[in-house]
Amino acid sequence: MKKEKVSFTESIIILIALLAILGISVIKFGLSPEVPVLFTVLLLTFWARFRGFTWKDVQDGIKEGIGVAIIPIFIFILIGALIGLWIKAGIIPSIMVLGFHLISGSFFVPSVFIACAIVGVAIGSGFTTISTVGIALFGIGASMNANPALVAGAIISGAVFGDKMSPLSDSTNLSSAVAESELFAHIKNMMWSTIPSFVVSLILFWILGNSGHMDPTKIERTSHVLQTNFSISWWAVVPIVFMLLCAWRKVPAIPTLFINIAATVIMIFVQNPHESVQSLNNLIMNGFVAKTSDASVNALLTRGGISSMMATVALIISTLSLGGMLMKFNVVQSAMEPLVKHLRKPGRLITVTILSGICINLFVGEQYLSVILPGRAFKPAFDKIKLSPLALSRVLEDGGSVINYLIPWGVAGSFAATTLGVPVLQFLPFVFFSLLSPVFSIISGFTGIGLKWAKDKK
Repeated sequence: MKKEKVSFTESIIILIALLAILGISVIKFGLSPEVPVLFTVLLLTFWARFRGFTWKDVQDGIKEGIGVAIIPIFIFILIGALIGLWIKAGIIPSIMVLGFHLISGSFFVPSVFIACAIVGVAIGSGFTTISTVGIALFGIGASMNANPALVAGAIISGAVFGDKMSPLSDSTNLSSAVAESELFAHIKNMMWSTIPSFVVSLILFWILGNSGHMDPTKIERTSHVLQTNFSISWWAVVPIVFMLLCAWRKVPAIPTLFINIAATVIMIFVQNPHESVQSLNNLIMNGFVAKTSDASVNALLTRGGISSMMATVALIISTLSLGGMLMKFNVVQSAMEPLVKHLRKPGRLITVTILSGICINLFVGEQYLSVILPGRAFKPAFDKIKLSPLALSRVLEDGGSVINYLIPWGVAGSFAATTLGVPVLQFLPFVFFSLLSPVFSIISGFTGIGLKWAKDKK
């Protein structure tokens, strides 16, 4: 067949069909998202061939889609190795024991939210916050009989806040660059939606966190098991200090993780000079296997390793292949094009831009693309009605990167679910910060509160 431009109607039908397949498979039937995503790739391939696209077009779309995730995939592999090493070296168990002494039962869930927010701002990475401090806090919550989904929601909410408000964050720098706004002005302007979202989230975590109870007997038993089976000492702060120093010096994520891995390996050999290279290799590859007298501790601390990230990597590759094909065939662009031409009111423009970011997350599953595509598509519309680039960069964060943690087949959502061991659909209702950020951004658009206009607007 002759290849023709994909129409708006056709692109909408394709996107709705793909979303229906993914949604029904994951939500209704409870399937793991990898197979439904591969099935949608298959269907899209058949459609592309029917419409006259070549096999080279299909392959180029897949390669272009995967290309944006090469660095995140490598980071996930390093994080998988780091988690197992941190448990073996006693770093995560030490944080747990310290947390038992510092955190009260009634204030536990809100304090988890605040702690992850602080660490996230300092480190500039939601993924690293979740996979290090987040795991330790999740373990404390398990010992307190707290709702796992609620604790996971607090951890992810804090990590997303920190990632969003840190000048070291990739997504924050990306949003600022795409909108052509100054980085620190962008962070300052985000407070109009971020601070209300943070405050309301904290109140909700306070209310829901008080519904559980603290079991001191179980906490004492868990603490005793950790101190008996792991090296609990001040040494645990060394890799954390390295991580903060690297963040302060603006060292990129990959060398930061390598430095932490090297420091942790040295700690392991100091604690046990007879540690074999073979066991260390197995630890990095397959993660740590806890063999204590407490089954709950074993379940909690048996994790990490490169192999633990392979399911997430497979999902990322298949999801981004789908997204790359949708962009290669101009399906996403054709669906967004008509909307841009008819948006002349700031409230409507901001709402549609946020909804576009959410839809990109649903269809493509990649947080960077959920910032880049709406940013490129709607920037002329923002310029046309004299809205500042700061208005666009804030909207891209509120509807793009923060939402990816709520998508079962999204890069961030699947990573958080794998790392914490809680399915996305279970913690989704409790990730209040991600749910509230687009709401307050839309309110700002319609009320004009905190809405930045271009300097030349009369």
